Amino acid sequence: MKKYIFIGLIGITVSLSAFSWKESLFGRKVDYNTEVKPILNKNCMGCHGGVKKAGDVSFLFEHEMLEPGKSGKIPVVRGDADASEMIRRILSEDADEKMPQKGNPLTEEEVKTLKDWINEGAEWEKHWSYRRIEKPDVPSLNNLWNLYGLIETDEKKFAKNEIDNFVIKKLKKEGLNVSPEADRITLIRRVSLDLSGLPPMEKEVNDFVNDKSSDAYEKVVDRLLKSSAYGERWASMWMDLARYADTKGYESDGARTMWRYRDYVVKAFNQDKPFDKFTIEQLGGDLLPGGKDGFPDKNNLIATGFHRNTMTNNEGGTEDEEFRTSAQIDRVNTTWEVWQGTTFACIQCHSHPYDPIPHEDYYKYMAYFNNSRDEDLADESPKLRFYKGNDSARVERVKSWIEKYNPSQTKEVTQFLNVMEPKINSHSFAKGDQSTVLGVSYFGVKNKGNARIPKVNLERAGSILMSVSTKAENAVLTLHLDKIDGAVLSQIKIPEKGKDTVIIAPISKMAGKHDIYLSLNSPKSPEEWVKISWISFQPELPGSNQPEYKNIVTDYATALTKSTESIPVIWEGRGDFARKTHVFVRGNWMVKGAEVKPDVPKLLAPMPKEFSRDRLGLAKWIVNRENPLTGRVIVNRFWEQLFGKGIVETVEDFGSQGSEPTHPELLDWLAVRFMEDDQWSVKKLLKTIVMSGTYRQSSKTNKEKLEKDPYNIWLSRGPRVRLSAEQVRDQALACSGLISRKMYGPGVMPPQPDKIWQSPYSGEKWVLSEGEDKYRRGIYTYWKRTAPYPSMVTFDAPSRELCQSRRMLTNTPLQALVTLNDPVYLEAAEKLASRMKKRGKTPEQQLTEGYRMLTFQSIEKENLNVLLRIYKEALEIYKRKPADADSILIYGNEHSPELAALTISANVMLNLDNVVTKE
Repeated sequence: MKKYIFIGLIGITVSLSAFSWKESLFGRKVDYNTEVKPILNKNCMGCHGGVKKAGDVSFLFEHEMLEPGKSGKIPVVRGDADASEMIRRILSEDADEKMPQKGNPLTEEEVKTLKDWINEGAEWEKHWSYRRIEKPDVPSLNNLWNLYGLIETDEKKFAKNEIDNFVIKKLKKEGLNVSPEADRITLIRRVSLDLSGLPPMEKEVNDFVNDKSSDAYEKVVDRLLKSSAYGERWASMWMDLARYADTKGYESDGARTMWRYRDYVVKAFNQDKPFDKFTIEQLGGDLLPGGKDGFPDKNNLIATGFHRNTMTNNEGGTEDEEFRTSAQIDRVNTTWEVWQGTTFACIQCHSHPYDPIPHEDYYKYMAYFNNSRDEDLADESPKLRFYKGNDSARVERVKSWIEKYNPSQTKEVTQFLNVMEPKINSHSFAKGDQSTVLGVSYFGVKNKGNARIPKVNLERAGSILMSVSTKAENAVLTLHLDKIDGAVLSQIKIPEKGKDTVIIAPISKMAGKHDIYLSLNSPKSPEEWVKISWISFQPELPGSNQPEYKNIVTDYATALTKSTESIPVIWEGRGDFARKTHVFVRGNWMVKGAEVKPDVPKLLAPMPKEFSRDRLGLAKWIVNRENPLTGRVIVNRFWEQLFGKGIVETVEDFGSQGSEPTHPELLDWLAVRFMEDDQWSVKKLLKTIVMSGTYRQSSKTNKEKLEKDPYNIWLSRGPRVRLSAEQVRDQALACSGLISRKMYGPGVMPPQPDKIWQSPYSGEKWVLSEGEDKYRRGIYTYWKRTAPYPSMVTFDAPSRELCQSRRMLTNTPLQALVTLNDPVYLEAAEKLASRMKKRGKTPEQQLTEGYRMLTFQSIEKENLNVLLRIYKEALEIYKRKPADADSILIYGNEHSPELAALTISANVMLNLDNVVTKE
C-alpha cells in the first residue's frame, strides 16, 4: 500500500513509491540499464563483449569489468572514475589508446554519464526483463480536485478496467488524451476478427446494435471466446511459432503427416487449456505420467509435435548426425524465442554479445533436448502409430497376453507397439565387406557381406526384432558375438517379400555389452541386397510354453509391419540410448569441447531441486512463477496480435538490444494477473484486454495525435491493423457465403495458380480439393515449405522453415494483384455479386449492399460513385462483347453482362483498404 504525505492545506498528494528523497536532496543517481548500458552496447561491446575481449577486457559481465585487463589496469574502479582505465582511454589524445578505436568518440554527455556512474559506485543491474516480475500498483485516476473519486470524470468514464489506468497515466505524461469509443459496428467487426478471425454475421451485428443492456459488448466477447472459430484463429498464430508445415523441408521437401498436432493446438485453445499445461505438454508430453499400461496419454505425445516440426533432410549423401544436430539447435533457439523472447541463437558460437549469457550455457540448455530419439531419418521415426481394424485387434491380443503371463513387460511392449522405441537405426551400422548405406533409409548387405553393430546391451535380450526387405531367395543372416567369426547368437531366414517386413527371432541369452557382427549367406541371389532399416534387442515375449505363443509373436510382428496412420513425436532416449552433450567449439558440431550437463542460465531463476533434469523439468521451469521472462513474453505476444504492436515491439527480443516496453508497469501487471489470478487462462487474458476502454477506442485521429504519436505506441487511439494472410482469405469466403466451417483433419488444397509446385524428387502434385474442402479456413491449407500457398505468402505469411515471432507487414502491388486476380477471390467476388443482385434493384442499391455486407457500414457517396463508374464501364464492355462475360462468370450458372459487371465491382470492393483492415 502506498503512503501519502499531505503538504499544506490544499492536500497535494505525493506518492512515496514514485518519489525518492535521495534524488530530491542529493541529486538523481545514474541508472545503469537506461543510461549506461546503451552507451556500452553502442560503443564498447563490439570489441569488449561476448564475441571479442580485446585486451582481455569485457563489459558483458560485472566481474569482468572489475578485473585487470592485459595491461594490468582495471577498467572500472568503483567510486573513482579518474582511476578507471576505461575513462582514461576514452579521454586519451593518443590515437593508439583512445577508445573507441573504431567509430565516433563519445559525446561529453556520454562521458559525464559514465564518470558519474563510476563515482557513484558503478552499480550493476540486471536488465529489466531478467528481474522477477512483481505486480505493480494500479495508478489512481483521482486527482487534486477529486481526491476520493466521487466525481465521475471523463477518464473514469473511459476506464473499463485496470489496463486503462496505466494507459491514461502514460498518455498524460506524453501530453495526449484518449479517443472516444468506436461505434458499435466498428467494435463488433474488430473484436470478431480479433477473437475468431472471422467477420461477424449480419444478425450478430444487428443484435449487438440493438442490444441496449449494459453488458451488451461483454456478451459479444463471451460468445466469441466460446466459438469453435476462436481456436482456429489463435492456432494460426501458434503455427508460425511452431514452424508447422505438412512437409519435411530442405531441398526434397517431401510430405509429412503433422495435421494431428495442428488439431491439438486448435482444441487446446478452444478448451482454454491453461498455458502452463499447454507448454508442458508440447515440450515434455512424452515424459508425463502414463495410464495403467505405463504409456503416456496419446494427446500429450501429439503435443510434442511442436518440436518435430523441425526439418528433416532426406537428400542422398547428407550426414544424418549433422542434420539431427541442426534440429536440436533449432529446438533450443525456438524454445527461447517462443517462451523467453531472447536471442539465444548467437550463443551457439560464442558468449552473448550484449547480455550476460556465456557460451557454454547454450550447450547446457541443449542437453535437455539432446536425448530425443529422432535422428534425421527418412521415415521420420519415432512416430506415434494409430492402429485400426484388424491391426488394432492384434495389438489388443498381444497386450492381453502379456498382462496375463508377465504384466511387468506390458509397458515396454506397449511402448514399442506405439512408437517403436528403443531401436537401433541402420545408419549406426559400421560397414564391412559387401555392405553399404542404401539411399537414405537402409543398410544393405549382399552375399558374403558383413557389418558391425557396436556396443549392444544384451543384458535382458531374448529376441531380436528387425525390419528387413529383400528379393533374394533363401537368404540367411547370422549374428555373431564380438567378432566376425564369433559365437553365433542367432540365424535368421529372411523372407522374400520385397517390402519392409518386421521379423522376430530368438537369440542366445548373453550378459553385458557386445559388438554384434552380422553376415549374410545368399548363394541363390548373390547380387540382391538384403536391406535393413532397424533392429531392436528385446526380452522374449512371455508364455513361450503356451500353444498360442507363436500366433501372438506373429501378431506382434504383423502389427509392427503394417503401415499405419502416424505422426512424428518426441521420445526420450534413456540408458544406452542417452547421449552425452559437449560444447561445440566456435559452434562447430564436429569440434567437441567439454562435456556439460543439463542446466539453465544463471542469469535467470535457478532450476528448483525438485524438478527433473529433463525436458519435463525444463518445461516446468519455463512456466515457473520465478521465471522472469515467460509471463511477460506471452502476454506481450497476445497484445501484439490485438494492437498490431507489442508493449515490447520486438516480441522476439526482450534482451538489452530489444525495444524498451512502452508501458512496463502494464506489462508486468498483465503478466502477474495472467499467471496468478487467471491461472494461465488465455481466454481470461484476452477478455481483459478487449474489454478495456483502450481496446475499444475509435481509430480515428487528428493532427496533434499524429504528430505526437504517429505509430500509436502510447495507445491514444484504437488499433487499425491489416488482417493476417489467413484472415484476408477467410473474410472473402465468409462474406461471400462460401466458407466451410468443417474442422480438423488432413490439410486441404484450395485453388492456386498452376505450376506453383515443381517437386523435383517426387510425383507430388497439388490436387485440387473437392466440395467444401475448397472453402475451408486458411489454417487447414496444406503447407509446403518450398512452395507455400502463394496468396498467403504475398500477404506476409512465412515459409515456416524456422520459428517466426511476428509477421513484418508489407504493402506491395502484389497484394492487390492477389485480391483482384487469384481464383479464390474471383469466385468469392462472383458469389458476392450474386448476393448483391438479390438485395437491390438498381446498381446503386446493389453496390451499397455489397459494401455493407463487407464492412457493415454505409458507403459514402463519393466512394459509391467510384464503384458505380467501375460498374458502368464494365457493363458497357460486356454488353458489347457478351462472350467476355463468360470468362469472368465461371463459377455459377447465371451469365449476364449485369452480373459480370457487378462481379468486377465486388472484386474491387474485396480489395478496399477498409475491407482488408480491422476497421
